[in-house]
Amino acid sequence: MDGILRKGINRLEWARTHMDVLRQIGKSMKDNGALEGKRIGMALHVEAKTGILALTLQDAGAKVRLASCNPLSTDDSVAQALNSEYGLETYAKKGESRDEYYSNIESVIKLKPEITVDDGGDLVLMLHTKHRDLLPHVIGGNEETTTGIIRLKAMEAEGKLEYPVFAVNNAKMKHLFDNRYGTGQSTFDGILTATNLTIAGCVFVVAGYGWCGRGIAARAHGMGANVIVTEIDPVKAVEARMDGFRVMPMAEAVGEADFIVSVTGCKDIVRKEHLENIKDGCVLANSGHFDNEICKTGLDETAESKTRVREYVEEYRLNNGKRVYLLGEGRLVNLAVGQGHPVEIMDMSFAIQAGCAERLVTHREELKPKVYDVPPEMDELVARLKLKAMGVTIDSLSDVQKAYLCDWKEGT
Repeated sequence: MDGILRKGINRLEWARTHMDVLRQIGKSMKDNGALEGKRIGMALHVEAKTGILALTLQDAGAKVRLASCNPLSTDDSVAQALNSEYGLETYAKKGESRDEYYSNIESVIKLKPEITVDDGGDLVLMLHTKHRDLLPHVIGGNEETTTGIIRLKAMEAEGKLEYPVFAVNNAKMKHLFDNRYGTGQSTFDGILTATNLTIAGCVFVVAGYGWCGRGIAARAHGMGANVIVTEIDPVKAVEARMDGFRVMPMAEAVGEADFIVSVTGCKDIVRKEHLENIKDGCVLANSGHFDNEICKTGLDETAESKTRVREYVEEYRLNNGKRVYLLGEGRLVNLAVGQGHPVEIMDMSFAIQAGCAERLVTHREELKPKVYDVPPEMDELVARLKLKAMGVTIDSLSDVQKAYLCDWKEGT
């Protein structure tokens, strides 16, 4: 067995060992047979935790095909192991060209999926544009991330969404942990792997104060950074300020920034006009989904030269004499460079994914073509399974307390 294959197997089995919640959900699905024979097409980041989700669905009786949702996020050792050792059809490699990326998604679509599991919405988009003839086969889908939900909501608003999709990202047991703790930790895994620079004492700018931004800002602060937040939402801006961070427009923040991480789900967060005043030596990274949060066109137009100075670091020498460093080609730094979210975090997120895939089948008659929130009872189930896995017990209400909470007449 070659070294790459062994590495992939080891990473998969390490992840499996630490994904207790998904294992329990998977056993239930296998026992009830809801996914038996169902065709599931997946476009997710192809790494060890995703591999265990795919294998869990396959073990529950589904026919599964997997492609990447990002050209730089594949762990090649895991992709090789899934194909050759576990018999799961996987179409992905790190550093895919644009054509290869879409060809791999096409390979998943050839399965004629009844359920789609997406991260970013490209699989859903291709089914609704190039492969509309396959839409009658689709029972429904899941969407993993903020960017994809934005796209799906836009489709729904225009009456273009033709099958039900669960907004997995909006589940409490996903975004409160995956987005905050997962992105918070894995972003620094990518930044530190790429740069080997010190966070303590630096000025660290976080663009966007959603749950991902909260997680990154908190961890930057914990590592000793002076954190600045940029925002467009006044409520989130107030929250960031009251959490102890400075808040200002990006045009001002760039002049102080040693690091800028964009995590908004929108495009052109760091633009050409910002580069005129940017601090010399600033490091730019993206933890949003697509590689357009940092405007690479603006960088190219402003730069006199571009040089790969480390494996995942490109130095742009600007025409004003300053240097700017872009990590991971502006793609997801936590996966393009790092290993993605911690295993125990993705255990909860992927338990929600698996549960929603099952629910699409068991509730198919009542689900209409729209974006659905994950049912609260699924959040509670995953939370209780996680507590059990952690060896944690909690209190419960007594009958008297339950009655008190339902009685509007009883006072103090």
